[in-house]
Amino acid sequence: MRRRLTAGAVATATGLAFLTTVPSAATAAPTAAVDYTVVSADGVSAADAAAAITAAGGTIVSGNETVGVYQVTSADARFEDRAAASGKLIGASVRRAIGHAPSQIERIDTGSIGSGGDGHHGGPATMDPLDDKLWGLSMVRADKARRIESGNRGVRVGILDTGLDATNPDLAPNFDARLSRNFAPDLPDIDGPCEVPSCLDPTGTDDDGHGTHTAGTIAAAANGVGVSGVAPNVTLVELKVGQDSGYFFLDPVVNALTYAGDHGIDVVNMSFYVDPWLYNCVANPADSPTDQAGQRAIIAGMRRALEYAHRKGVTMFGSLGNNHEDLGAPRTDTSSPDYGGTPYSRPIDNSTCWDLPVEGPHVIGVSALGPSARKADYSNYGLEQISVSAPGGYLRDGLGTPSYQSIGNEILSTYPLKVLQAKKLVDADGNITAAGSKSVFKDCTKAGVCGYYTYLQGTSMASPHAAGVGALIVSRYGVRDHRHGGKTMSPDRVERVLYRTAAEHACPDPRLQSYVDVGRSTEFDAYCAGSEHFNGFYGYGIVDAYAAVGGR
Repeated sequence: MRRRLTAGAVATATGLAFLTTVPSAATAAPTAAVDYTVVSADGVSAADAAAAITAAGGTIVSGNETVGVYQVTSADARFEDRAAASGKLIGASVRRAIGHAPSQIERIDTGSIGSGGDGHHGGPATMDPLDDKLWGLSMVRADKARRIESGNRGVRVGILDTGLDATNPDLAPNFDARLSRNFAPDLPDIDGPCEVPSCLDPTGTDDDGHGTHTAGTIAAAANGVGVSGVAPNVTLVELKVGQDSGYFFLDPVVNALTYAGDHGIDVVNMSFYVDPWLYNCVANPADSPTDQAGQRAIIAGMRRALEYAHRKGVTMFGSLGNNHEDLGAPRTDTSSPDYGGTPYSRPIDNSTCWDLPVEGPHVIGVSALGPSARKADYSNYGLEQISVSAPGGYLRDGLGTPSYQSIGNEILSTYPLKVLQAKKLVDADGNITAAGSKSVFKDCTKAGVCGYYTYLQGTSMASPHAAGVGALIVSRYGVRDHRHGGKTMSPDRVERVLYRTAAEHACPDPRLQSYVDVGRSTEFDAYCAGSEHFNGFYGYGIVDAYAAVGGR
């Protein structure tokens, strides 16, 4: 029922790379080398790919031979076109962002949020001090689930994101520094000056905040401080693939996915999607031949990495996206490329274009809900892509009640102090400023170690709720992992338990949901197709941690 990128579809697509036009010999060579990401054609050996890259005028800097993705440098302006024309390579593109974490969330504008009460929606009141503000924990019944299963330390959850602030006392107890890796060195042109000489930030840091927020929802420790996560006893592994600026590149993402497969990571959360193209298309006639080849390379690289991780036992969760559209009937894309070029109109063919990684193979797609369980206005939806739904926050929920446009309608989670200080929400002494008084919390241990917490909303916040439930499923039903230690469980089995135990939710009545009453244009109108058992807003239902671990 749900369309997913298949190996066969990509194999057909990669054949089109051979039709790319040969560049003009009149093109002048640049004076300096340029970095590229190159993807080999299906079935091409590493040796043949390397020879083809060399023949096209490139030098391999590093490569992931498992999935045929290479970082290449070349001073030849014709390299990109020569690579696309090679029968051994799908394509090459100037190394640029393919994912943008900030585009996955509606950033908080503290100056425009009304008081409207504290947004309290009956969150759990008997765990950590700020848990009474976590209505999402109650919605997925994670508070009840921990009576049966609170997570096993041998279950590892990979945070594919912008990093993880391990100084937060809610994340430090569950953080595995030994397994954590940074795959995304700072790039001064988009990230600013490097903080360390190597430009490779140490693990346990996060200069954006997005990764720290998702990590807290999944597995903040239930330790008497701050908040607790859906699975508070599992292990967190930072797999940094996002730049400090919030952008993501192809090679860090595929390297992290193959690393996860090789090192016994049980669950990964991917709250990002591929840019600079909102959709990566096989051969969109609106795109240049070079850009077509670059998108085919992204499609193939992501597909291979996702399939590899799945074969190695990794259960993968992805946010469905915040473009308020039915992914089975996408609108014309007017936002791409959103980095490295000027956006233009691109009609999107649903059968040959993909929103990645969520439309890739084996990725569990998650839509976002508000406290009332209404689909958030920004959340993508659709029968072909959705798997389940989860709390993602919805500022405009509760129209006609004191909670309408209250910050408490969003998702509270862990956040780095230095990012809050950069936003002037916390001062140099660690005190919350007037600007941060409505959106930031501080809580400290008896030893004086303080954690900071703030609200965000987006499908980026929904996916971690589902990933936390996935981690509980592995904790409850997984078997001993003789190779890596800890526990393991087939991703297909995790998926079956997740879907079978999700709380079914029927479409609204009427099925055409309008958001005009909360100030949105008719572009946000969304039609919910399907039955109570499976529909485009809720998928198989709202993830249910308690039912997933055996409760009723």
